[in-house]
Amino acid sequence: MRTAALGTAEWYRHFGTVDAPGSSPCYADWSLHIADDPGLIARIDEWPYNKRQPLLMLAAARFLGAKVSPYPEFRAFLDEHWAEVSRTVLSRATQTNEVGRCATLLPSLAGIAAAEGRPLALIEVGASAGLALFPDRYSYEFDDGAAVTQLDPVASGDGFAASGGRLAGSGELPEPPVLRCRTAGRVPLPDRLPSVVWRAGIDLNPLDVRNSDDVAWLEALIWPEQEFRRERLRRAIAVARQDPPLLVAGDLNEQLLSLAGQAPPDAALVVFHSAVMGYVSGDGRARFRATMQTLARDRGCHWLSNEGETVIIQEDGSVVVPEMDPARLRGNFLLLHNGQPVAITGPHGQSLDWL
Repeated sequence: MRTAALGTAEWYRHFGTVDAPGSSPCYADWSLHIADDPGLIARIDEWPYNKRQPLLMLAAARFLGAKVSPYPEFRAFLDEHWAEVSRTVLSRATQTNEVGRCATLLPSLAGIAAAEGRPLALIEVGASAGLALFPDRYSYEFDDGAAVTQLDPVASGDGFAASGGRLAGSGELPEPPVLRCRTAGRVPLPDRLPSVVWRAGIDLNPLDVRNSDDVAWLEALIWPEQEFRRERLRRAIAVARQDPPLLVAGDLNEQLLSLAGQAPPDAALVVFHSAVMGYVSGDGRARFRATMQTLARDRGCHWLSNEGETVIIQEDGSVVVPEMDPARLRGNFLLLHNGQPVAITGPHGQSLDWL
């Protein structure tokens, strides 16, 4: 999400020139046309600022049936369905549950488990449907340009051995998604997936993988041409349905300490988030950092932050990591472990450049 200083047309133009190209030609084209469409911009400006974001509006239209098409056809669809688009935008949020990001978090999670000599307890803030809480139950392919390292969950009669626990129910286990990630630098890839014994998340409006409307919304948030992301989302949902995580509704700053208190004390606690802090005010971020300092002191908690330039650059113009050139982050995320930068990551988990 962009700062309030950016006008709506500029926001859509930025999305069409920086965020969408290379990922969705359709969204890039639509966004650039919207930026030059004063009538539509005026309609969008009737929504609260945080509801004007391009991905939310475009996903709402896709949720309602908009097809990939030239802009005039899309514009006609919006004219015909504007009341429904508006209702969807005002009632939903951009809760993209991108499981691909687990690939960029995995080396850090495995490193924490190895250093602690204990299994993990995970809390994700801004968890959506909680799909990123299953890094131990997905398959991975890390490609450094010379070789591909594959990692898979270890299945047993009771579920996944790597998970450290049993799956709810019985029967054949779903085929996990394969998360593919290009790597650069000395990425500390593990020999096996870490064990996770407890997982929970916080979201203002948690989505339920067993609810068909919530699942349809998650699919609508996938960019049109990225069928591979849609397929791995469906596989991740099948995994999560076997053992739905604990999801708490509420503000992350109000819920985090109490939820952390429920984590098993003999596990290494990790709090993580991806593409979340851009939706939190400067004061809210400061409060969250103070809470993480408290958890680090009292619980030995680890903190993984995987966020973009709108989080690195603060409202007052300062930067969280002064030595990091923001230009290097353009279109990417910065992964920090306990406040220290460790990697530049692709926003959908497609790349991991170890620092």
